[in-house]
Amino acid sequence: MEVSKKIVFIKDWILNYVNSMPVKAQSLVIGISGGIDSSVTSSLSAMTGLKTIVVSMPIKQIASQHDLSLKHKKWLKDKFKNVESHTIELDEVFELFQLRLSDFDSEHGLANSRARIRMTTLYQIASANKGIVVGTGNKVEDFGVGFYTKYGDGGVDISPIADCTKTEVWELGKELGILDEIIIAQPTDGLWDDGRTDVGQLGLTYQEVEEAMSNLNSKNRSKYEKIRKLNLHKMQSIPVCKIPK
Repeated sequence: MEVSKKIVFIKDWILNYVNSMPVKAQSLVIGISGGIDSSVTSSLSAMTGLKTIVVSMPIKQIASQHDLSLKHKKWLKDKFKNVESHTIELDEVFELFQLRLSDFDSEHGLANSRARIRMTTLYQIASANKGIVVGTGNKVEDFGVGFYTKYGDGGVDISPIADCTKTEVWELGKELGILDEIIIAQPTDGLWDDGRTDVGQLGLTYQEVEEAMSNLNSKNRSKYEKIRKLNLHKMQSIPVCKIPK
């Protein structure tokens, strides 16, 4: 499908989902990081004409990452009249959480907790605005390497770009006119104090992951399968104990 048609298709999908709800949502709530996924998702949401609430939620954020988030918020508000934006500083919340759980210190756990604190924030905002939380995960993260405990994606109601590869998301971003600074920025989940990138964590670029996903003979296939195996539990239904009747 052509990129321009894909944009219309996703926008209509979001709108149709809301219109099909037993009680129609009155707003769409998206956590934005200054990354391409959240920038594209928030733009597609705004295109529906529904009230779109975008929220930047810095937690010990690298300044350059937060700056991109603020720039995207401005771009959105200049372009769409139905966009409402907020910056919710969560440093103190996170620091208190970290302090209270100091006996259970885990760097990886605290990184994931940042995403879940943001998720909780988004759901509170959605509840106050009779809205739903819109996810920003893409196909590579959600169904490939399970790399999606990220900016506000600790839990969502709908996921409009989950069938798009990262490459396709970049294409959507260019077609939508997303800021060049965001399109060329190194993808990062924003969950670490050192600002580590996705590529640094995965050991592969998104293009390499995409190629390995579809090519059994890829030189990166074994590395891809190793990452996928470690995160496969995230991509499966919650295990349920089935009691014999």
